[in-house]
Amino acid sequence: MRAALVQMTSSDAPEENLRTARDFLRQAAAEGAGFVLTPEVTNCVSTSRTRQNDVLSFEAGDPTLAGLRDEAARAGVWLLIGSLAIKTDDPRGRFANRSYLIGPEGAVAARYDKIHMFDVDVSETETYRESDGFRPGHGAVLAETPFGIVGLTICYDVRFPYLYRALAQAGAEILTVPSAFSPVTGAAHWEPLLRARAIECGAHVLAPAQCGTHPAVRGRARKTHGRSLAVSPWGEVLCDGGDRPGLSFVEIDRAAVESARARVPSLAHDREFGGP
Repeated sequence: MRAALVQMTSSDAPEENLRTARDFLRQAAAEGAGFVLTPEVTNCVSTSRTRQNDVLSFEAGDPTLAGLRDEAARAGVWLLIGSLAIKTDDPRGRFANRSYLIGPEGAVAARYDKIHMFDVDVSETETYRESDGFRPGHGAVLAETPFGIVGLTICYDVRFPYLYRALAQAGAEILTVPSAFSPVTGAAHWEPLLRARAIECGAHVLAPAQCGTHPAVRGRARKTHGRSLAVSPWGEVLCDGGDRPGLSFVEIDRAAVESARARVPSLAHDREFGGP
């Protein structure tokens, strides 16, 4: 299976981002991709809750989800919408950060709400409180496809290896990590974390990313790291999307998963141990 990682610079205008994502999906399909993956918050990168409330939708009426489902069906490809910011019935008015796996007929094959919220102080001037605006998910998600079993995760999840181990031990051969990584933490940790998750799990890791400076109608502009990566089950970086919007292509090989896990069968070597 040929996969395409979409790297975008999404704004806080969902209609613009839908056009961009559609164009990339069409280009990827025309270049032979059967599995296309977009980054975290494909539909809206925003630092303003007011702006989000104005432009976001509930799942049933979300135009980005509907438009990309139609496009996937038209192209006959599998599509991971890395995530969409979606309105919910949360009593605090928080959104969901939700990943969607779309089948080649346009149906939703799986959905996953980001579990781990990015509540960090990266520096004196760069602070994030994702849990103020987004409610966390509570369940891990696997989905079967003709090219492998996919385990869905999002961005900050990558720092929690127990999630990936659980997915791999449940059968995941491909781990998706759509992201909008901070430039500071991205420069230090992005590649090592992704390679570690691939090596520990003996799985393909596919991580489409947001990049650059994101235009904003309201609120402050945000910057993201870019460098969409695909990593082999042996930990090799197979493609790197650089720092500009575009497509990166990689071949998914189930035999590589089997080989890596046979050479180092650590997923079967768990042992009970006492606490410190």
